[in-house]
Parts: sequence; structure tokens; C-alpha cells
Amino acid sequence: MPKLVHVQPEQSDPRTGTGGPDEHAPLPLGQRILRRLHRVPPPVWPLSAGALVLAGATLLHFVDPNEPGNYPTCPWLLMTGTFCPGCGTMRAIALTTHGDILGAISMNPLLVLLAPYILWAYAQWIVSTVRPPKAPPRPTPSWFLWTLTIVITGFWVLRNLPWFSFLAPGTPLFPGW
Repeated sequence: MPKLVHVQPEQSDPRTGTGGPDEHAPLPLGQRILRRLHRVPPPVWPLSAGALVLAGATLLHFVDPNEPGNYPTCPWLLMTGTFCPGCGTMRAIALTTHGDILGAISMNPLLVLLAPYILWAYAQWIVSTVRPPKAPPRPTPSWFLWTLTIVITGFWVLRNLPWFSFLAPGTPLFPGW
């Protein structure tokens, strides 16, 4: 009678990542995408984001958001009939590209107030990718995040109240100007 021999499948070595029958098996799609994304040089991300923002601003410069049908309506405004904190942002950016800063302020004053912080944060992102810091970056202080959340929420509520209708998009902040 022949003797049955049990053969163990080849085991992979977890320390080296070699061996095993599935060593050359294709990775799942998500892992392949992550592996390729990690190969992209770090400065590509902020520069690509900046290029997308410039392309969007160029589109807003040449295709007027005030004309009906050019862009979709704000989903929040469409569903609730109230203004969200971002309502008027596209028109504000379009007016900024035309040099009308007061018009941009009348469309979305919060965007114009936050613009210096957004530009500073973008510049910091570029600098940190070109010259990575030696120490890990400090987290954003929680007081700042809470303040930002309260300001945005307060702006959202106030711009929908009748007493603060001057915060609604398109209402001039200074009627005499």
C-alpha cells in the first residue's frame, strides 16, 4: 500500500514579504492605487490643486455664473430656500477675477474674510512639501477649529435672518458704494 505524504503549502515569510504561492498574485485595486499614489512626488499635490483652482477661476472669469443655465443651482438653496455659507462663492470668485472686490464682498463676505487664511495655508502646504519639516507638524489648536466652526455656523444662520439680509448674496454691504 502506497504511503500518503502530506505536503505543506509554501509559507510566506512575513518579515521579508517573500515566498508563498500568492507572492506574484495581483494586488486588489485599492492597494494598487495607493501604491501608485505613494510614488507621486509630494510637491505634485499642492501644485495640482493650485492648477485646478486656477482653471476653475479662469472658467468663472469667462463663463458668467450670473447667467441662468451656466452652472447648477446650489443644492441647499434648491432644497431649503435658504442660503448656505458658500452661496455666492462662485459669483464672488468671478467678480474677483474681474477686479471687483466690493462686488465679491457683497456676494460672500465670509469668503473674502477667509481668503488670506486660505492663501497662507496653501503657501504653507507648498513649503512643507518642498522642504519637509524635521519635526512632525503641530496640530491645529482646537480653539481655532472651534472658532472657525462657530463663525461659519453663525454666518450661515445670520445671513438667513431678515435683520441681517445684507449678508445674503448680491446685497451690497455698503448701499452708497
